[in-house]
Amino acid sequence: MLTLLQNGLVYQAGKLQQLDILLENNRIKALGSNLDLALANNSKIKHYNLKNLLVTPGLVDVHVHYRQPGYTQKETVKTGSMAAAHGGFTTVGAMPNLDPVPDAPATITPVIELNQRDGLVHILQYGAITKQRQGKQVNDLQALKTAGAFAVSDDGSGIQSAAVMYQAMKQAAAADLPLAEHIEDESLLFDGVINAGEKALELGLPGMSSLSESSQLARDLILAQATGVHYHACHISTRASVELIRWAKQQEINVTCEASPHHLLLADQDIPADDSNYKMNPPLRSEADRQALITGLADGTIDMIATDHAPHTVTDKAGGFCGSAFGITGSETAFSMLYTELVKTKQLSLERLLELMTIKPAQSFNLSQAGELLPGRIADLAVFDLNHPAIIKAENYYSKGKNTPFTGKKVFGQTQLTFVAGQVVYQREA
Repeated sequence: MLTLLQNGLVYQAGKLQQLDILLENNRIKALGSNLDLALANNSKIKHYNLKNLLVTPGLVDVHVHYRQPGYTQKETVKTGSMAAAHGGFTTVGAMPNLDPVPDAPATITPVIELNQRDGLVHILQYGAITKQRQGKQVNDLQALKTAGAFAVSDDGSGIQSAAVMYQAMKQAAAADLPLAEHIEDESLLFDGVINAGEKALELGLPGMSSLSESSQLARDLILAQATGVHYHACHISTRASVELIRWAKQQEINVTCEASPHHLLLADQDIPADDSNYKMNPPLRSEADRQALITGLADGTIDMIATDHAPHTVTDKAGGFCGSAFGITGSETAFSMLYTELVKTKQLSLERLLELMTIKPAQSFNLSQAGELLPGRIADLAVFDLNHPAIIKAENYYSKGKNTPFTGKKVFGQTQLTFVAGQVVYQREA
């Protein structure tokens, strides 16, 4: 089957240019100008006129929570991957905070099979670093890789013991397996539910020290330097963390990191009241921290954007900051919010935003078929409308989780089409 995408503004090889794209079955066959002229006599081609629309490689998100098995009241592989497609994502990395925990071949294999069966997008599965994600006993990481794990993480919890982390890093390095860490020293959380600062005092809520993140990151970077592991810092949120990552890269430590849309777009001062849709971990930090993250995006310190898509039920989020779960959804609003708030305000170029959401995460995690539009590659693409505004409405989400602080926001950059392996998995209704 041939599909011709015509007249779009295409992000390819780091540039935006007017190109046509020809798909054959599940792969990209050709990119170029006026491809329709060479195919004029072929009546079997399906045509899409994408004039005034942006065409990109399918977005890549290395940090989502799909909750299945174990917590299907919050999300399933099907609903989570539908949400990803709605947001223009075609490749995602699913975290291992599941029940049972994918901490051995026997428990990760059925999760990978579920992802392949029910997923509308490519779902890459993390294995757990430690037994039951308890931070005490390192799993057989080579066995997890052999079983299909693309990386390992205990996300949701930081590994508190330096000795355990050191052992895990040595194993991951030997297996050539990226180790992605939720950076958090629990002794510095002080039972907090919000960033320690003026907003916490104003709302009368216990605060979480930002030192909980930067102190553990400093420890891990020293251990990464000693072991040579590919260390990936999840959802960094503080100015100190940006500075530490910058230092580590100057030392040629094998480190990558991600920032999440909510930490780039919101600060704790933006929390309007005791509203749990603003409760996540790490928490929203200070405005100075937010600005440092944006600087880190622009100068290359931060490698990629990842949503930390964390859906919850209405009941889970009904208890205010002190009585609700941490986490917000992210897949369906990430590109449009970032484009509207950072690109349209000229804080970041569109090319850089797309790099951070396509080629950079793909390169960092050695995803050879993702992140670029090239002949012969799997045909994963997204199409966005940058010109017409829309209002974010959580009731229109495909995700089971409606927990977002962005409801009611006016945005540009809504997804129009998402292709996975040459097939349309999302098309916006007219």
